[in-house]
Amino acid sequence: MGLEKEKADARIFMDEDEFNRSSAPMLTEKTYESEPDRDPHDLNAHLKVSFEDVIAEPDTTHSFDKVWICSTAVFEISKYLIYKVLTTLLAIPLAFVIGLLFAILSCLHIWVVMPFVRTCLMVLPSVQAVWRGITDSIVAPLYASMGRCFSSVSVRVDQSL
Repeated sequence: MGLEKEKADARIFMDEDEFNRSSAPMLTEKTYESEPDRDPHDLNAHLKVSFEDVIAEPDTTHSFDKVWICSTAVFEISKYLIYKVLTTLLAIPLAFVIGLLFAILSCLHIWVVMPFVRTCLMVLPSVQAVWRGITDSIVAPLYASMGRCFSSVSVRVDQSL
């Protein structure tokens, strides 16, 4: 008796786009027109490797067709499966580590590097004036006199056997 009452109170709410207006049953999941591009900037274009890019037989030497087909299949399946297993095991921990690294680098750049660079650029005109005075009064005369001393030196190379 209570069961009939519960059935009468049950309602189904559906979004308008998920409602199937045709008489055929809806057996497939919601599909997208095209898959989202996971590498929009083509950062990993060099990793688009096929079997023929790795193993190539010249026209003069060919293995049996069955061997070629089987080795191609094994290559593609192993590349696919091992990539899936490795990403399942490593993707989340490595994403965490890389996110942590970029957060640390961003923090250091914002709070340490840029204030240091700005401070150096503010102090640089006075340091530049002092440095120019030191080089003009000490270093330039020293190297000018050394240049005059060594200008009279001549070097001759004899090759004797």
